[in-house]
Amino acid sequence: MTCDDPDPLALEEQVCFALAVASRSVVSAYGAVLKPLGLTHPQYLVMLALWQHDRASLKDLSALLHLDPGTVSPLVRRLEDAGLVERTRSAHDQRALAIAPTAEGRALRARAVTVPEQMLARLGMSVGELREVNGVLHAIIDAAEASTQA
Repeated sequence: MTCDDPDPLALEEQVCFALAVASRSVVSAYGAVLKPLGLTHPQYLVMLALWQHDRASLKDLSALLHLDPGTVSPLVRRLEDAGLVERTRSAHDQRALAIAPTAEGRALRARAVTVPEQMLARLGMSVGELREVNGVLHAIIDAAEASTQA
């Protein structure tokens, strides 16, 4: 290591630190945008998954969100209490619950469609820049998940 080489243990050189700070900062910025919709950031993620897939089991939602079912279940329960989703028994497996947006939950999508544009403005980044960052982040996610399965 030369004098010009960064310290490999310097805080600002750690990808984990940059990701943690970026995550907290971006989620915080989402908070102000989501508040008028009556959603927290985790609830927004559940609704995004349901708007995209129309209905899903708790297991499927957990997989889509990369969260364990014990974390997703209370989110779904709060969304159900708010009248945005409903849980019904699956026609294929009576043990499984299908989670789907209610009419009110589907209507909320029309209001939420402005969230990405508002976030672009808050972050001061272009669509292209955010797509590039998103691609890099998904590559990191894939690499990290693969490393834990090796």
